[in-house]
Amino acid sequence: MSTDTTASVSTHILDTSVGRPAEGVTVRLSARPGRQAAWQELGGSATDADGRCKDLPALPEGTTHVRLDFEVEPYFEKKAEAQQDAPAHRDSGAVFFPEVAITFAVTAGEHYHVPLLLNPFGYSVYRGS
Repeated sequence: MSTDTTASVSTHILDTSVGRPAEGVTVRLSARPGRQAAWQELGGSATDADGRCKDLPALPEGTTHVRLDFEVEPYFEKKAEAQQDAPAHRDSGAVFFPEVAITFAVTAGEHYHVPLLLNPFGYSVYRGS
């Protein structure tokens, strides 16, 4: 039985359009101690060469809900600049999903690994291990 009084969170991003980790994406972490409570931004990190955020802040005691905000627009813009010969964005010329916000419930003592599978026109998340 765990004696931890808080949950913990980790994440990583895989760019499924190229089958590689998404490096340099800013991720912000927020938490709240109940469904009706206000969000408290705890800080953030950026993904490393493996697409992982290894230094997300710890969750406060009593956290029941967590939100991860992924700022993906700068990542896709940088990727488009590097691939000038390929069309970067169809239709409007803008990034379709400029940010991705994932909200989930947590239980004290549990670890939550929440990977983001990302491509220019869609994304998916799941609870990993």
